[in-house]
Amino acid sequence: MDFRDSPNEAAFRDEVRAWLADHLKDEFAELGGRGGPADEVGWDLRVEWEKLLGKDRWLGMAWPEQYGGRGASFAEQVIFNEEYAKANAPARVSFFGEGLFAPTLLAYGTDDQKRRFLPTIQSVDELWCQGYSEPDAGSDLANVQTRAVLDGDQWVINGQKVWTTLAHHAQWCFCVTRTDPNSTGHAGLSYLLIPMDQPGVEVRPLRQMTGTAEFNEVFFSDARTDGANVLGLVNDGWKVAMATLGFERGTAFLSQQLGFQRELAEVIDTARSTGATVEPVVRQALADSYVGVQIMKFNGMRMLTSLVHRGVLGPESSIGKLYWSTWHRTLGERAIRILGPNAMLVRGETDGGYELGELHRIFMFSRSETIYAGSSEIQRNIIGERVLGLPREPR
Repeated sequence: MDFRDSPNEAAFRDEVRAWLADHLKDEFAELGGRGGPADEVGWDLRVEWEKLLGKDRWLGMAWPEQYGGRGASFAEQVIFNEEYAKANAPARVSFFGEGLFAPTLLAYGTDDQKRRFLPTIQSVDELWCQGYSEPDAGSDLANVQTRAVLDGDQWVINGQKVWTTLAHHAQWCFCVTRTDPNSTGHAGLSYLLIPMDQPGVEVRPLRQMTGTAEFNEVFFSDARTDGANVLGLVNDGWKVAMATLGFERGTAFLSQQLGFQRELAEVIDTARSTGATVEPVVRQALADSYVGVQIMKFNGMRMLTSLVHRGVLGPESSIGKLYWSTWHRTLGERAIRILGPNAMLVRGETDGGYELGELHRIFMFSRSETIYAGSSEIQRNIIGERVLGLPREPR
């Protein structure tokens, strides 16, 4: 594979760099690359930055021009994400709307649905959250018990979701619900679009050991949404939900290896400052982490090739998700070992209790990454059964 830019791609890269240089100034530049898809650091400022991206169509750049996008190629999307990460631009706040829901909407939505929801995602007037996990339906998503019943021209929803990232900021939720009361497993599920700002929706924060509360419980008590707010066919939502997970496990994280490179550089700098690099075992571990980032990059390119040919990602997207989440967790563990006794120290008290250093944050938060978007155990089953064709696990 030739990774060099074509003349058109080189010109596009220059355009991206010029835009970032013109706009990434003052408060935006000071924020740097802080935050993340599940992080509230500098939230209000990041929302303002996201609005700038949307105004100039960098948000939704891959969408067809008829829906406000640029019709950007996959290569151009990769270029934008590379330059964005290199510029240390603020972490994005529309991950669930632009990164997960929008590509699913483009694949399965009606024209009316696309024209209703895509503009407000691009303008950042409406943010989205993901209503998948429940107390008894995490990795076993097919056990969803949240129910929706059609009452005239509206769906009435009752049930509970949990670990709903940034639900307290979202105006809408794309939600897997059981619409056939007699169904079990994958059958009888629908992919509903539910407004969050209504009396029948209650959001309760879940505070983490990192001191933050980006995850939430969401309770639906006779909540309502229009009958037309179903993506795909009624009772056939499993297929749509799996497409969203494909984007979450695959293309949504294509540029993250650049962020991981920055984190690895900080770990290496820390190792040098503490003298840990004199240990051969430490040097080998850091070299292994470096190799892992390169593997992530090339596996991302392989997934892009699959996406170009198929239009959606298949079960092989689980390979990338399993790899990067395991790699990141290991990096956090290595960072704590390098810190040594200093790993037990934090910077000082804050309103949330204490302030974590970056290496502490990597160690703590990366534990969740092997669970969300499908646990590592589930990813191994998918790879074994649906990619390698091995016998199914005994049920």
